[in-house]
Amino acid sequence: MTSALDITNAVRPPRAAFLDYPLGHTTGKPGEPELQRRIMLEALDAFASLSSPGTVKTLPFRWSDDESWKDRAFAEGDDRLTRHDTPQYQREEDRRLAEQAGAPSCPVCVPRK
Repeated sequence: MTSALDITNAVRPPRAAFLDYPLGHTTGKPGEPELQRRIMLEALDAFASLSSPGTVKTLPFRWSDDESWKDRAFAEGDDRLTRHDTPQYQREEDRRLAEQAGAPSCPVCVPRK
């Protein structure tokens, strides 16, 4: 998934889904889980259906009714929050549920013995 089309085209990944959203919002707008879900489903469909190397599918979602957000993004610079090396949660309930669930069971995430 990408929000930087020029960089993505330059590196030519096997396949990519481009979302014309501000950097840091590659999977949708904060607080809009249904939109995020639709974006992810579109991206997964692209990853499953694209077959030519370097193909980039532009997802059909818009950040706003006009393109003025792009002018602001370039003028104001990067306004993403600082990255952390520990999990960050939107709500205390999210933290509690994540901690109760324990370590991920994904074979990619779990160290091999």
